[in-house]
Amino acid sequence: MAQRRKQNLIDREFKQSLRLFLKSPLKLGNQRPSRAIGITLLLGVLFLPSPVVATAGKVPGKIAQLSQNTPSDSRSAAADRAFEEGLKLFQEKTPQSLSQAIQKWKQALQLYQAIGDRAKQADTLSGIGSVYGILGDKQNSLDAYNQALSLYQAVGDKVAVADTLNSIGLTNADLGKFKPALESYNQALTLYGEAKDAGGEAYTLNNLGVVYDALSEYQQALDAYNRALPLWREAGEKGVQATTLNNIGVIYDALGQSQPALDAYTQALAIYREVNDKSGIPLTLNNIGLVYANSGKYDLALDYYNQALPLWQEVGNRRRQATTLNNIGFVYANTEQLPKALESYNQALPLWREAGDRRGEASTLNNIGFVYASSSDHTQALNYYNQALPLRRALSDRPKEALTLYRLAQSQRQLGNLNQAKTEIEAAIEIIEDLRTKVDSQDLRTSFFASKQDYYEFYIDLLMQLHKTNPDQGYDAAALQVSERARARSLLEILTQAGAEIRQGVDPQLLERESSLQQQLATLEERRVQMLAGQHKKEQTGAINTQISTLLAEYRQVQSEIRAKSPRYAALTQPQPLTLSEIQTQVLDENTVLLEYSLGADRSYLWAVTPTSINSYELPGREEIEDAARNFRDAVTVPSMRIRRQKTVESAAALSQIILAPVADQLADKRLLIVSDGALQYIPFAALPVNKNAGASQASELVPLVVKHELVNLPSASTIGVLRREIAGRTAASKALAVLADPVFAKNDERVKNVSSIEPVKGEKPAEEFEFNLKRLPFTKEEAEEILALVPASQKTKAFGFAASRDIATSPELSEYRMVHFATHGILNSMKPELSGLVLSMVDKQGKPQDGFLRLSEIFNLNLPAELVVLSACETGLGQQIRGEGLVGLTRGFMYAGAARVVVSLWSVDDAATSDLMVNFYQGMLKKGLAPAAALRAAQIEMWQQQEWEAPFYWAGFTVQGEWK
Repeated sequence: MAQRRKQNLIDREFKQSLRLFLKSPLKLGNQRPSRAIGITLLLGVLFLPSPVVATAGKVPGKIAQLSQNTPSDSRSAAADRAFEEGLKLFQEKTPQSLSQAIQKWKQALQLYQAIGDRAKQADTLSGIGSVYGILGDKQNSLDAYNQALSLYQAVGDKVAVADTLNSIGLTNADLGKFKPALESYNQALTLYGEAKDAGGEAYTLNNLGVVYDALSEYQQALDAYNRALPLWREAGEKGVQATTLNNIGVIYDALGQSQPALDAYTQALAIYREVNDKSGIPLTLNNIGLVYANSGKYDLALDYYNQALPLWQEVGNRRRQATTLNNIGFVYANTEQLPKALESYNQALPLWREAGDRRGEASTLNNIGFVYASSSDHTQALNYYNQALPLRRALSDRPKEALTLYRLAQSQRQLGNLNQAKTEIEAAIEIIEDLRTKVDSQDLRTSFFASKQDYYEFYIDLLMQLHKTNPDQGYDAAALQVSERARARSLLEILTQAGAEIRQGVDPQLLERESSLQQQLATLEERRVQMLAGQHKKEQTGAINTQISTLLAEYRQVQSEIRAKSPRYAALTQPQPLTLSEIQTQVLDENTVLLEYSLGADRSYLWAVTPTSINSYELPGREEIEDAARNFRDAVTVPSMRIRRQKTVESAAALSQIILAPVADQLADKRLLIVSDGALQYIPFAALPVNKNAGASQASELVPLVVKHELVNLPSASTIGVLRREIAGRTAASKALAVLADPVFAKNDERVKNVSSIEPVKGEKPAEEFEFNLKRLPFTKEEAEEILALVPASQKTKAFGFAASRDIATSPELSEYRMVHFATHGILNSMKPELSGLVLSMVDKQGKPQDGFLRLSEIFNLNLPAELVVLSACETGLGQQIRGEGLVGLTRGFMYAGAARVVVSLWSVDDAATSDLMVNFYQGMLKKGLAPAAALRAAQIEMWQQQEWEAPFYWAGFTVQGEWK
């Protein structure tokens, strides 16, 4: 058997010619309301070195022998000659030659049947099945494969049986019969494993991934592809390695992760060009084009599509031409060139129908509907959408079914059919909610959900429109619940998991692999630190960044497997967002008002909720609000602007007039729980003026919101419900306060002995190019000493200078303290959030580099059941902004680790001002007995009242997130 596979791999030309692509274009593009939809090509590779390729590896040699040693049985020689003639016709690759090949092989089959050679009958039937498949005759293809299967089983050829099962699976998948396809693939996978056939396993895993993707089982698809990829690399199979890379790109694109998708496609394209794969090259060009189109980079998208289209025409693949024409139409539709879009779609539609490709047909029908909707012909749009919907349901294409339902809802609304629109969008969101739970990876689940936020935005807007006409029907409360459903879902889930000990009962080898990857990541990051601290070349940092990216991908994969295989995780129910009545009874009290914002393209909304009431307000669209928010933040934080006090006053008044004035009479002196959205997450509500002074023109008239209101920031109201459940009944830690402050960042620090050289101090850099040459924060030690002086000696611990290390931060000792204070730099990596973190001592007493970076991924693994974690550092409250999740920063990690509340900052804070504010904050808690939110408010007011620190830059950036009681 092993020799047989080796021969298969020798005949490259024959294998390439028999490679089949899954004909249905399975991946569709971005589903923004203003966009049509594109198609990504997903490959399904049939390992044909199926039996016929095995024959191709052996028959020519045998034919040569026959010419020298004529067998006594002339029928056997005639059969072999007929087979060889069919093979030559097959290799011509024209429709006519393929049809002639079938006839030659049918002649050979009759002769092999006459002499009773079952193995050669099976080989020939497999070849016939392959060619029928290429010609689009799927039923005859299946019939031939099934006959071959019975014969291979009869002769006991396990690998040939597996190869044929693979072919049957691919043909069924092409017909949209995914359940029998999965059954065939799984049988094949078992047989390949028994035969120790790694190549066969890899092909089957790839094909399994294609089907799982078609069924929207994205996590299982990605798992299958990632299992296949190392098998290809090990075997040196470059062409099919590119296929699997392409499919990985498709999954990432479907989940809204554009950069990983582009990375995978770029690798695939390079390989296809290296091996001169004339189908793989345009396929990947098409897919790269779609990523750019979904990102709004239409010129780039059109460039890639126009590269792909003539290459498809050159190879004569009409189905792929339809795919690229569809995607060109997508670009024209989104650049408002509607006649050109309709022309492209109408060229694509007959090609799909001619090929019997219902998936592609449905996509183009949906897109034509979108063009008519964009032209305000919603009746015609409904006609096309209603043609697409049953096709997508028949194919079990649930993400695209949701898309068509969403489009139907939009057109129904435009026609004034609001209740029908509500029915359609509810059905779409039900599908999205179900699909989301099938992704184990938290990152992928988050990005998938982010890509569907337009559905929720539309639903909220529709409900609020219904509320206008029916104010007593509870539509405003329903809209608020949709807002809760749309935000911070992953945070709700990780907080629920936090107390579940999901690693219990998981395979120890998997946990060991996780631990090993964590160690490898730490080692690589330490090497990067050392490299960036000295002389280095860009190529060196690029290489190590690539290694880190690869390990991170594997680490995420392992975490997904842990969740998937954890008995405790499987037992967790999905935490549901709270309803209005639950928010009123479980979250709020008589002294607290919830202000929840939802930004939309045309209109935004604000809900003000108390324990006994709900009021809703329509606000301007996202662009107007976010422009005002950015102006205010810049006025507060940009040095050249913040010295112009009048600019701060004017921008604060302008933003306050938009987002606070409508609700001002509801606020009284209540505590405000603020659930913000979009750019509002970056602004300090504490510094906004109260309504009566919103129009103030002088700095002296600016009275900040914090003067009358205690403020708490939340990613969603439901977060508090989950957080309270997790900390309920928890025994308080035995000691009061642990402080880590004033770490040593570089060997040129005066505290380092025997300094051998001095490195330049380059300051902070974000993300990938961050260099760990950070300035010392001289006031943090003074700040820490003053804070610690408020606590008895037996109730505190301090770690200053070299002692403020990663080791102490990750030690079990910190779990003994109710409050944990970090006074150091915080670093954000928006490209790879796991590599965000806190910088502790980066060198030892001799000046030798050490790993002092406490990464977000490590924070998640801490056991830190603290009542309060304070990050007295730079921009610790920010992070990667993800639609539907908000800012994914350090706060999330510490809450998962057990913190009930976290104090963080929205910008890089002045060291001296922070020191003063923090001392006042702790005095409020430890001397006056104030809760953290109340203590922060008192400290901020005190700073505002001092002329030196009056400007919001010095005090308004700090916020309390989490439990306020």
